[in-house]
Amino acid sequence: MKGLGTDIVEVERIASKLKKNKGFRELVFSPAEIEYCEKQGKKYEHYAARFAAKEAFLKALGTGWAGSGMAFNEIEIRNDENGRPQIFLLAKSKDAVQHLHDSSILVSLSHIKTHAIATVVIL
Repeated sequence: MKGLGTDIVEVERIASKLKKNKGFRELVFSPAEIEYCEKQGKKYEHYAARFAAKEAFLKALGTGWAGSGMAFNEIEIRNDENGRPQIFLLAKSKDAVQHLHDSSILVSLSHIKTHAIATVVIL
């Protein structure tokens, strides 16, 4: 294993930022993530789970956000055809982790009304 990261966030904290801070949504989430979350009945839980996954991924890298050279909205969480979440890296963020080109990245998301959690394993 090359890295492991877990993060938990309060759904209300993310909901509040999305409601109050203009530009937060676009700064943190990709257009595809925004489209997906906005279609969900409990959209803030889905936003929070994706936020947690981005944090967990950076923890698995061992860099944290500041040292990663990546933008949050370039770490994209998509579901495959079976609903399984996957991490895709876009633009400069993809270039920042070229050393992972042969690695598998696993992500697991869970959320309830109050909290969202994500775990990322880099193999």
